[in-house]
Amino acid sequence: MKNKRMKIARIENDLSQEQLAEIVGVSRQTIGLIEAGNYNPSINLCISICKALHKTLNDIFWDE
Repeated sequence: MKNKRMKIARIENDLSQEQLAEIVGVSRQTIGLIEAGNYNPSINLCISICKALHKTLNDIFWDE
């Protein structure tokens, strides 16, 4: 399942995949895979992404 909420939050924060990747300490490809739904990030990575995007875990990763 694609993570559209993460992509939208990233765009709202005016960040490219590369910029977000640099902030959280992963490759741009990892961010792309998460957004495409092809990678299941660790809880620590989820928390780092949420902090960088000023969102909660529920906002970005919780299934509706």
